[in-house]
Amino acid sequence: MKDNQPIYDAKTLGTPKMLVLGLQHMFAMFGATVLVPTLTGLSVSATLLFAGLATLFCHFVTKGKVPVFLGSSFAFLGGYFAIAPNGEKELLPYACLGVACAGLMYVILSAVVRAYGQKKIMRFFPPIVTGPIIIAIGLCLSGSAIQNCQANWGIALVAIVVVIICNIWGKGMIKIIPILLGVIASYAVAAVTGNVDFSKVADASWIGMPVHMENTVFGLFSGGNIDSSLAFTAIITILPIALATMMEHIGDISAIGSTVGRNFIEDPGLHRTLIGDGVGTTIAALFGAPANTTYGENTGVLALTKVFDPLVIRLAAVYAIILSFCPKFAAVIECMPVATIGGVSLILYGMISAIGVRNVVENKVDFTQSRNIIIAALTLVLAIGIKYGAGDAISFSFGSVNINLTGLAVASLTAIILNAVLPGADDSFADDPKDAATLGRY
Repeated sequence: MKDNQPIYDAKTLGTPKMLVLGLQHMFAMFGATVLVPTLTGLSVSATLLFAGLATLFCHFVTKGKVPVFLGSSFAFLGGYFAIAPNGEKELLPYACLGVACAGLMYVILSAVVRAYGQKKIMRFFPPIVTGPIIIAIGLCLSGSAIQNCQANWGIALVAIVVVIICNIWGKGMIKIIPILLGVIASYAVAAVTGNVDFSKVADASWIGMPVHMENTVFGLFSGGNIDSSLAFTAIITILPIALATMMEHIGDISAIGSTVGRNFIEDPGLHRTLIGDGVGTTIAALFGAPANTTYGENTGVLALTKVFDPLVIRLAAVYAIILSFCPKFAAVIECMPVATIGGVSLILYGMISAIGVRNVVENKVDFTQSRNIIIAALTLVLAIGIKYGAGDAISFSFGSVNINLTGLAVASLTAIILNAVLPGADDSFADDPKDAATLGRY
């Protein structure tokens, strides 16, 4: 923990405030988490259930030390669309099978880290690699925030203004729940002005089961008529996406660690965070939910509120699990105007990029070296350029299989390779992991 950061935890805040803070984290992740099943045709309720369960499992594996939330991953959208382009219910389980196998790749990487030590692995992820990647994560997300704001800039501005006022001039509890207050104020204005359609709420039941086995991977095998060719195609098509998401995982864990001021790659260890993310993704996919990933939205909330106690994230996970059994309440959240989500996201995504800038500055990356300028330049341009100039990903064929790599994946791989091959790499590491701010210098 950095000396200039106030310490807010369960002991100092008390139970009522922590419950509200957990609710704030739930709101922060909800919009993006339910958007993935909305786009792909997967179950929203199953998504909430396994996002919550995966988060709790990850906290268990990491000894409750890492304030990370696992929500729906957008990186696998291309995989879902390749197998079930129109969200066909009979094809989605095949896509989920591919995602489940991709999750196991995390387990393999975790074993490699465990065997050779994170020190050797993290030599490939110094601040000049992870810093620009973190910046790119926020910038690549920024487009979705702007698109959501464009639905109604007035409603979005209400959220933005309330968040800023509460965070800058707020006192006590008001100062540490700006996102939640921004959401409530913007949602209320939207409802009063007739910009919310509550028809889904009226039609939804109060209690319902979040998982239907016929829509899961297990349903493929129970009928005995599984298409083995399609199953193999789904696995081969989706498996390479794990390469990108594992790189993003390292960047996100670095961002969280830098925000909190602790080296989570050292303690509890990168192998543990990889296990939590990978196993969570595999289990979620097997039961018909989207792949999980470490959520930048919640990292933004951590940076804004300075409440780093992992308990608030676990509370958000419990809320998500409860909501998965209540279709009516979930519908209330689903009815949240996209402009409200855009308003708060605009700030949260910007906070992520700002954290990346801070990482580069605090770790004193030397930009008088041409190698560092080249690595940072290509990382940012490739990530953002492919995101907004090439339809979010570049495609190429490997035999009969089409592979899509997101801009972040290409940028991450480029940064890692360039750092490894260009002369002048700094292979020295700080003795105190706290000084490294989780970016591989230890």
